[in-house]
Amino acid sequence: MSPTPQGEFAAIAAAEGRAAVVTVVGGQAAQVGAKMLVREDGSTSGSLGTSDLDAAGTALGTSLMWAERSELHEHEGAQLFVDATAPAPRLVIFGAIDYATALCSLARAAGWRPFVCDPRSQFATPERFPDAEAVIRAWPEEAFEQVGIDRATYVAVLTHDPKLDDAALGVALRSDAAYVGAMGSRRAQERRRERLIEKGFEEEELDRLAAPIGLDLGATGPEETALSVMAEVVAVRNGREGGRLRDKQGGRIHEVGA
Repeated sequence: MSPTPQGEFAAIAAAEGRAAVVTVVGGQAAQVGAKMLVREDGSTSGSLGTSDLDAAGTALGTSLMWAERSELHEHEGAQLFVDATAPAPRLVIFGAIDYATALCSLARAAGWRPFVCDPRSQFATPERFPDAEAVIRAWPEEAFEQVGIDRATYVAVLTHDPKLDDAALGVALRSDAAYVGAMGSRRAQERRRERLIEKGFEEEELDRLAAPIGLDLGATGPEETALSVMAEVVAVRNGREGGRLRDKQGGRIHEVGA
């Protein structure tokens, strides 16, 4: 017997996968209670009662599973509740340096899954990064192949080495990654930008790069710098600018999970 949409959704959530279940909760009595599962690959099971509602549910489910939010929406008189589940977000860090150690620890404390990538085996060791989900000793292209990169992947390049920086950014900036940031002074950023333009990158692609990485906290040292980086990453994930809350006008101060 095939699992119900709700049953399969529960199994995906328990396995820390990504999916959404869409339920008609009001508006059209004939369809109230109908459910449809939307999987990460775009496939579905179940039905909301009409092809139009199924199409709307698929679009909403796909959007919200990647936005990692559960929301109530209305579509042509029907109220649709989208319940989304997703694994913990991933932070892929290039550069096995002290700043990466601090960033891994803070990311893990915030519920993220940090990965450290660096081809230099003398630096990229699990012992130096006990909070990392994995330490990958490989050049950026191979490292991305191992880790994978999607719309829920956030990339932080910390190496200060053009050979590694440019190789990592060359992949990340043309991927689906939600965020790509790079450490370095403004002068270093200018030189990096020039090198990437020489390699054929367009201004639109380069505008995706958050560099210098992090929010302006006046950070000093690895721990405060890690806080600056995580603050920017969390703000981007939640669609915020990262300003001071006392200056915020209207809207919720702290979002509450569904």
